[in-house]
Amino acid sequence: MDFVEGEIIGFDKPYRWTSFDVVGKARWLLCHKLGIKKIKVGHSGTLDPLATGVVVVCTGKKTKLIDQLQAHVKEYTATLQLGATTPSFDLEKPIDQTYPTAHITREQIDNVIPTFLGEQWQIPPAFSAVKVDGKRAYELARKGQEVELKPKLLTIDEIEVLRFDAETMQLDIRVVCSKGTYIRALARDIGQRLDSGAHLIALRRTRVGDIHIEDCITFEQFETIISNL
Repeated sequence: MDFVEGEIIGFDKPYRWTSFDVVGKARWLLCHKLGIKKIKVGHSGTLDPLATGVVVVCTGKKTKLIDQLQAHVKEYTATLQLGATTPSFDLEKPIDQTYPTAHITREQIDNVIPTFLGEQWQIPPAFSAVKVDGKRAYELARKGQEVELKPKLLTIDEIEVLRFDAETMQLDIRVVCSKGTYIRALARDIGQRLDSGAHLIALRRTRVGDIHIEDCITFEQFETIISNL
């Protein structure tokens, strides 16, 4: 493998790491282990810190493929907590409102979930990397400022229920979607369509294009690979 010339690496991002943490760690390890001062490294799509799974990292000349890789479809598995919302639509912020759930049944869920197939207009979360007047939306939201974002057109190719626990009101889903889809926002919208509320309590990206989670490596494995070069 020639990381200086260019390689594409699929990492299984750890919980609470940012995508920039992944890039920074990869760059540091490559420079440290290969004895070089600098190397081009970039990622092909942000993954929330509270999510785990596929982050594709490009090095050297392969960084030119980043835009192409970003356009690929993504696959996720997610766990939604029904009956409550948070400002960030996930566990970054505490619950701000609770809703009734006694009316929610598996039959209702099975009727609602397919309505998200195809093209959808989605309003991104305020706690997101979308730019507003040159600043990231999350920077403004974390300062308590009101953030108004425009809906974006996206495509959901596949969505299915994996499990529903009527006691805990937790719902597991699998989603295959286009670039720019926020699964946190999808959780919000599913909650609303169930006449309740919802937020994400777990998210894992299982595929980016042809790179599956089974193809990805940990940083411990990466360190072993470059140590043996």
